[in-house]
Amino acid sequence: MAAVSRSRHRGDSKTIHILFSPRKMTPFKLFWCFIFFVFTVSHCFADDDDDHEMEEFLKREYSLTKPYQGVGSLGSSHWELMGDAMITTEQVRLTPDMQSRQGAVWSRLPCHLSDWEMQVHFKIHGKGKKNLNGDGLAIWYTKERMQKGPVFGNKDNFTGLGVFVDTYPNEEKHLERIFPFVLAMVGNGTISYDHERDGRPTELGGCNAMVRNLKHDAFLFIRYVRRRLTVMIDIDGQHEWRDCLDIPGVRLPKGFYFGASAITGDLSDNHDIVSLKLYQLTVLRSKQEEEETEDEITIPSVDNMDLLRLGQTEEGMSGLAIFFTVLFSILGCIFLVVIGILVYSHWNESRRKRFY
Repeated sequence: MAAVSRSRHRGDSKTIHILFSPRKMTPFKLFWCFIFFVFTVSHCFADDDDDHEMEEFLKREYSLTKPYQGVGSLGSSHWELMGDAMITTEQVRLTPDMQSRQGAVWSRLPCHLSDWEMQVHFKIHGKGKKNLNGDGLAIWYTKERMQKGPVFGNKDNFTGLGVFVDTYPNEEKHLERIFPFVLAMVGNGTISYDHERDGRPTELGGCNAMVRNLKHDAFLFIRYVRRRLTVMIDIDGQHEWRDCLDIPGVRLPKGFYFGASAITGDLSDNHDIVSLKLYQLTVLRSKQEEEETEDEITIPSVDNMDLLRLGQTEEGMSGLAIFFTVLFSILGCIFLVVIGILVYSHWNESRRKRFY
């Protein structure tokens, strides 16, 4: 095998020598060879930059993994349980498959990282059939911690980021949205989550995710880097991330807490967290980006939120509205064409009469 490799290498070298031999090189070939050389070198450097642009380091003090030693015990763990949450050998169960339960697990340490990535391994399962289960779970990065409330087991009017796996549709009019649905929201302490509309007025975006009663693992990926929020999911058992949302201009302060919570009502499910793994991202920045990063953010916000909502409104048109929009557009075009033909015919007839 080694001899074959060396022979192939020598053959390649000979070929390259022939291609780039000055005796056989015309100006036209020389130009294109130069372009090829520049492109190849720049591509290699670009690949090298991509490989070294971002490095990740697991931060164990902000991560929750098996065997969950001391979780919930005062002073012996970085994580604290709340409500109906309990520890098993396989997961942290936020709620059992029982009505009117809520539970959470919260980090005791505030996170002061500029760029980070959270990988969530979770399970949602129960005896309830489709649309007879609820209500879902949430992953948090917020100023407040350990406060019960109606938003997937956490307080309303929260300050920070919430990524929700909503398993029950409260608003039945919007038939184009398939549940379970993953969505994200940034709150500044004054914005309320709208349960009746499944959080639509304040969501940054989302995607449907059939995560209930899976026979394989389900993962949620949350990345915050360079003030850009990216959420992806891996729920098909293929070990491939699928895009869910990607929003630039998201401003999150440092020093907030990570957590996970869940809630059940008249309908229920088991909501389990298998692991929460937080990675610190080391990102190369330009001088301008470093100066922008140094500007302290105190209140969570999203740039161009009004434009984002406008885009969601347009995307959220029902099939019937889209049908009538297309229909009236076609009719309008036909009307304009007919008017144009009539005007042209009248003008042409008048011109012909004047000529004769």
